[in-house]
Amino acid sequence: MISIRQRKGIKTTEVSEDCAAQEENVKLENKLPSSCTNRRLWKILSFTIGGTVALCIGLLTSVYLATLHENDLWFSNIKEVEREISFRTECGLYYSYYKQMLQAPTLMQGFHGLIYDNKTESMRTINLLQRMNIYQEVFLGILYRVLPIQKYLEPVYFYIYTLFGLQAIYVTALYITSWLLSGTWLSGLLAAFWYVTNRIDTTRVEFTIPLRENWALPFFAIQIAAITYFLRPNLQPLSQRLTLLAIFTSTFLFSLTWQFNQFMMLMQALVLFTLDSLDMLPAVKVTWLYGIQLTGLLLVCILQFFNSMILGSLLISFNLSVLIARKIQKNLKTGSFLNRLGKLLLHLFVVLCLTLFLNNIIKRILNLKSDEHIFKFLKAKFGFGATRDFDANLYLCEEAFGLLPLNTFERLSDTLLFYAYIFVLSITVTAALAVAFRNLSDSTNQQSMGKIGKSSIGLKPETAYNLIHTILFGFLALSTMRMKYLWTSHMCVFASFGLCSPEIWELLLKLIHLYNPKRICIMRYSIPILILLYLCYKFWPGMMDELSELREFYDPDTVELMNWINSNTPRKAVFAGSMQLLAGVKLCTGRTLTNHPHYEDNSLRERTRAVYQIYAKRPPEEVHALLRSFGTDYVILEDSICYERRHRRGCRLRDLLDVANGHMMDGPGENDPDLKLAGHPRFCEEIKRNLPPYTAYFTRVFQNKTFHVYKLSRNK
Repeated sequence: MISIRQRKGIKTTEVSEDCAAQEENVKLENKLPSSCTNRRLWKILSFTIGGTVALCIGLLTSVYLATLHENDLWFSNIKEVEREISFRTECGLYYSYYKQMLQAPTLMQGFHGLIYDNKTESMRTINLLQRMNIYQEVFLGILYRVLPIQKYLEPVYFYIYTLFGLQAIYVTALYITSWLLSGTWLSGLLAAFWYVTNRIDTTRVEFTIPLRENWALPFFAIQIAAITYFLRPNLQPLSQRLTLLAIFTSTFLFSLTWQFNQFMMLMQALVLFTLDSLDMLPAVKVTWLYGIQLTGLLLVCILQFFNSMILGSLLISFNLSVLIARKIQKNLKTGSFLNRLGKLLLHLFVVLCLTLFLNNIIKRILNLKSDEHIFKFLKAKFGFGATRDFDANLYLCEEAFGLLPLNTFERLSDTLLFYAYIFVLSITVTAALAVAFRNLSDSTNQQSMGKIGKSSIGLKPETAYNLIHTILFGFLALSTMRMKYLWTSHMCVFASFGLCSPEIWELLLKLIHLYNPKRICIMRYSIPILILLYLCYKFWPGMMDELSELREFYDPDTVELMNWINSNTPRKAVFAGSMQLLAGVKLCTGRTLTNHPHYEDNSLRERTRAVYQIYAKRPPEEVHALLRSFGTDYVILEDSICYERRHRRGCRLRDLLDVANGHMMDGPGENDPDLKLAGHPRFCEEIKRNLPPYTAYFTRVFQNKTFHVYKLSRNK
């Protein structure tokens, strides 16, 4: 049954409110397209300007470093032998293989010469592509032969310009990482400025050009930039796939170009493990990154003819252990705070035990001893017992492997970098601790990743990654000075990001009850601009003075030695001496060596210890027998080693040899009670007296103020 009822009255106020609301919505709809268009145009303009600045600052840095190198050596004016001598120690050894590829009649013969090399280590044929990371020299050698540039560019310039070009990529990658973290390219500009003004502590490319780290670190910086972008939430599938490709490519190239890649990536894996355990990164993305590390390293292993040092690396054992442990402990991220903490400790214990077990099994199967000197060095360095091991002490006594000097922080403070870094680090560490505690306290079986935005304190996944990265690599740099270049460059990125980040300023201003969106905008732009102005004011005159200061390469004694070897010795002659000098002999003369500076081989280390008995207290017949066992024809003695004063007592090469041989050290000071007086004088000193016991085995054929060359008798 249908009933009819009276209509309800409509209040006039309601009608007017509805009409007003509709009119307002119409106005907003009309305004929205224009505001979106303006925002899109602003983003395009900002991206264009920021990208242009990134490319320009990278190129300017490259030109600046190349100019410093030219001005320091007058590289364009010195002779070819002087250019080659300027590539000191292992740098000369690596460059010699580029030169070898260029001098080979054909590319195939060049490859064959590297795979079956019998000149780097006498009386032994080794595969250089397996032993060393020299694919970059092979690639450049091929490229130089193929490209039509021989008439316009000398081979040495093609090589060094490639390295300086990589510095442009390096600085650009640091710039982009800072930009991604902060959301403004001003942050990237500040990072680049800090990198240049702290050049002494951020790079050494201008005086160690062919060093492996100068090839590898630009790719490492690209990888960090790509990981930073990959860890952003809500990426489009295509963007995610392209980013994964960039991460894999950069990881592969980084691993291919540096023999210490496995140790750096192990640190990176520890970063991922820490953040994954604390539920601060998406587990799926972490698994992808573990897989990329493993795949990249195994691909390098294949290219290096199944290099056993890679297969026996801690990184492979650790990543496999983490993936296995995660399968075993599926409910790791559920429960109360104490429950989850207990699970985490158990998880850590399982991963540690699995890693050591797998690594030990792999090394036993492969009979691997290539990296044992590194673990001996680490054991002695961190106080787990004194050692008389020659190899470990050789590293311990080098300044580059010592603790980071305190004056480093003085230099970093002069540019305000260290102060800014500590400021940003303290805020982000506080936020990270709060987020980690909240995640562990979450008793529900939910991913706390999605709730970070709802909390008063949060930390983006990409920020969390870069935070733990800078902390772990900071500890590495503090313990080993040579590794500071991995930390200081990232320090520039992290400090500049924090000063330009709205999240950092929001946390700080809320903490001191001064939060205001306008204040955040003022702080994140004004402070970086003021620092940039300060850096320009303080360091621009000094940089101009550096560029106008002209020096010249001068090492007449070494030049004389190399010219004499080329003119007066057979091309197949075998030379013995210090590792550093022999690398130059290989490059400048092409003669065969007994030993060299690439120390990552157990048999080579034993051979080097035997050759170095020329600086120990040994009789001439024993030294002669040792040298002849390696086919030595000539031995080069250096006064700078025989009468060394650079190191303190106990760290001179002759002291290390005396202790390893059980002999008392020279000079005033204490000796261990079980050390005995040597029965013979020091060989390198006594041979210069030309006494009959020595002249029967050794004949001096060359001498100048620095070097003494002796020809070995072939008589038994």
